[in-house]
Amino acid sequence: MSLKIGIVGLPNVGKSTLFNALTKKKVPAENFPFCTIDPSVGLVAVPDVRLDRLAEMSASAKKVDAAVEFVDIAGLVEGASRGEGLGNQFLSHIREVDAIAEVVRIFDDSDIAHVHGEIHPMRDIEVINLELVLADMETVAKRKAKNEKEVKTGSKDALLEQKVLEKLLRTLEAGKLASTCDSNDAERKIVKSLHLLTMKPILYVLNLKSGALNTKSEEGEKWRELVRFFEETNSQYVIVDAGVEQELADVHDDEKADFRREYGIVDDGVDQLIKKGYEILNLISFFTTGEKESRAWTITKGSTAPEAGAVIHSDFQDKFIRADTIQWDKLFEAGSWSNAREKGAVRSEGKGYIVKDGDTMEFRHSQS
Repeated sequence: MSLKIGIVGLPNVGKSTLFNALTKKKVPAENFPFCTIDPSVGLVAVPDVRLDRLAEMSASAKKVDAAVEFVDIAGLVEGASRGEGLGNQFLSHIREVDAIAEVVRIFDDSDIAHVHGEIHPMRDIEVINLELVLADMETVAKRKAKNEKEVKTGSKDALLEQKVLEKLLRTLEAGKLASTCDSNDAERKIVKSLHLLTMKPILYVLNLKSGALNTKSEEGEKWRELVRFFEETNSQYVIVDAGVEQELADVHDDEKADFRREYGIVDDGVDQLIKKGYEILNLISFFTTGEKESRAWTITKGSTAPEAGAVIHSDFQDKFIRADTIQWDKLFEAGSWSNAREKGAVRSEGKGYIVKDGDTMEFRHSQS
């Protein structure tokens, strides 16, 4: 399953620094706009202590984490939807990802220039989101103009599409994201075909800096404005110190906690970002474990057992018989599959079973 999260934001907010921290893959992060011209891509493991425990239990020779692809996209500027900066190129890169990690700078540092000359996180969000909205308005308007010919023929499908397009346009013209527009199942199919930027889930990444003046630590009106926005729009956000995380990228795990204490940082912001990114894509993990390998498999929430099996091998869907299933912690407590079976803790699930996050599974299929 190919999953991409695009890292976007204004120039000089810490996108490439964050990308380096995420992937340990060095890309330019100089202090000037447009230093990142082509998107850099890195595959990032999803931290999961559950898989670590299962691999330890099974004494697995190999451990394979779930992974998400992060794409470092160059800075957007006001007017990008009209081609300002390298707007058209950048917007096309955003169109290719599944979700957006929107980096918002919340620290003040005179050594790092801000494209607008001052730190105002809510304004930065509005600038970025407006450019995405304007790009979507153009997409919808073009589709609407093209669809008008079909409407004149009396086509029911064209009439429904026109209704959806008009509703979308009203939403976008009000400065709102397309994802806020209510729609039923039939309408959602039409919306999906448009590949709109503002239909993609957005995770806001608030980038602070240790030792600097940070909007959050001030807890003034600018911070309250941000919090109100997140609450009113039901938006997900994480707080990260991209600079510190980049410094810690090559530090051994055992020493990271000590360094974090020195910087006054409680949580691993990068781990939180990766996990949240996985969540906003509506993904869960199930596990397989044994002596050869313990692996986390990525599926969409709501997948059935045969659909989950298909990510391992098509036979597990096409020739599915059943799936032996147990939650990872119950298996870990038992110490092995054989012990868990003896205790009656392993369930035999059929085709209609909806796989749960953390299920550990063994699939049975016919040999014919």
